[in-house]
Amino acid sequence: MTGRPIPVIIDCDTGVDDALALLFAVRHPGLDVRAVTCVAGNTGVDGVVRNTLTVLEQAGAGDIPVARGAECPLIEPLRTSPVHGQDGMGDLGLPAPTRRPVDVDAVTLLRREILASPRPVILIPTAPLTNIALLLRTHPEVVRNIERIVFMGGAVEIGNATPVAEFNVWHDPEAAAILLTAGVPITMYGLDVFRQVVVPAADVRRLRTSSEPRLRLAGELLAHRDPAASDDPAPAGGLGDAGAVCAVADPEGLTTELLPVEVSLAPGPTRGQTIVDRRPRPGESEIHGGPREQALVDVALGVDVERYVNLWLTTVEKP
Repeated sequence: MTGRPIPVIIDCDTGVDDALALLFAVRHPGLDVRAVTCVAGNTGVDGVVRNTLTVLEQAGAGDIPVARGAECPLIEPLRTSPVHGQDGMGDLGLPAPTRRPVDVDAVTLLRREILASPRPVILIPTAPLTNIALLLRTHPEVVRNIERIVFMGGAVEIGNATPVAEFNVWHDPEAAAILLTAGVPITMYGLDVFRQVVVPAADVRRLRTSSEPRLRLAGELLAHRDPAASDDPAPAGGLGDAGAVCAVADPEGLTTELLPVEVSLAPGPTRGQTIVDRRPRPGESEIHGGPREQALVDVALGVDVERYVNLWLTTVEKP
């Protein structure tokens, strides 16, 4: 990457793969992490703040402001994910951080850093979109200084929270629907590519045995498994959310298509589904009932796995 670093703000619910995203973002020379905001999701928001501050310390990051955000979704109750362990970070027993969050809330920090940036920022939400929805509804003027929103969420095909819904969107579907009205370019880095970017087992082992604490942490995070899953003694490791940040640093590694997307808000088994319209022509519903207005989103349909794995490893392992 050439030229000035891209100003980015990461909105996260720091669990295992959000931590992998932070470890990458703060070390990539092409990214200027202006702030990190925290929202309930993988764990409660206070745990997210703690985890975020701990990861930034372990990464040797500079003085990046971190703010506490929404405690629960706009409408739904809080539903944390057991996949990331009791503490949201794989129960690795990490030390408590010495850093502290800033004394303003996440929406206030988002507004301040977006409007203060000398060039438009890229927002990278890797979490339920509650903070982003509150920002857009409370301070719509921020959109003039947002270049793009690249969010980890949604799925074209198979979900994980439900058969059709991905966790971040399912956790707060109304917030995701608000995001689609942001009026800025949006990239959806969904489960279709999320699941593909996997670090080989040999690289995970190398990181876990490193003499550098930051790299050992990266290896342990990559090796973490859902407690309900089988124990693999030599696991490969999915980059998960970190792939969305790789897509900002190196967008050429991602194949996208501009497609209509909407979020199912109805009660029942489809709630939280991202409905991506890949049809080549209008269907019977549009013919008989008229077209619906749907947001056009750059939906990730393919990813250069080796390119992003090498990018992440090279960046994180850089002295």
